[in-house]
Amino acid sequence: MSFRLDGKRALVTGAGSGIGRATAIALAEAGAEVYALDLQETAAKGVADHITSTGGKCQPIACDVSNEDSIAAAFASIAGLELLVNSAGVAHIGTIFDTNPDDFDRLYRVNVRGTYLCMQSALKLMSRGSAIVNIASIAATSGLSARFAYSMTKGAVVAMTLSVAKDALPLGVRCNCISPARVHTSFVDGFLAKNYPGREEEMLATLAASQPIGRMGTPEEIAQLALYLCSDSASFITGSDVAIDGGFNNLR
Repeated sequence: MSFRLDGKRALVTGAGSGIGRATAIALAEAGAEVYALDLQETAAKGVADHITSTGGKCQPIACDVSNEDSIAAAFASIAGLELLVNSAGVAHIGTIFDTNPDDFDRLYRVNVRGTYLCMQSALKLMSRGSAIVNIASIAATSGLSARFAYSMTKGAVVAMTLSVAKDALPLGVRCNCISPARVHTSFVDGFLAKNYPGREEEMLATLAASQPIGRMGTPEEIAQLALYLCSDSASFITGSDVAIDGGFNNLR
């Protein structure tokens, strides 16, 4: 493996499922000792059990990233940290016309406030050579239908990434974000089952076709990019929003 993380401690939020889970596994396979944070304790324990059963090191931590006290308790259990991947997030389907304030605030609390709190806490523990990777989205920079609140939060993640990258230069800490296009996760399957019962396969094909490459991404593909950005091989990369979108932005 090219991008080794031996001897490094990594914290992954939203590690219980989807991109977060795949990232926690990828970092552990590369030699990192992983702290797997998730709102659901059973989900955090599930990925930790998987990692340890294959010879890796992982400690599960139940944590609500939108809650300052919960974040403080989680980071208090960590002696040091070299890597942070902010993958915890919630999605929402809706335009500005039908997005209510409660949904807007809920997405802000998790996707924006949670990312801010975790970066602030992590930076207190980090030394030179450390790295932060935030999971943003192409929704931050592309006009997507019915993604009003979600796009707002991911635009904020990109902006925070650039600001932190600048402020952290004197500390020797890099900060980048990843902007995926559609990724096939359990959220997608659940959304289709709820809104298009009996038409799941048809709608999966429609979602896949929206990427010029002809398919959705996988959590593991996003995780491999996160692994690279965490590794010393990416030591010349900071303040970047890296698209992994199957040609969505440039080839449509």
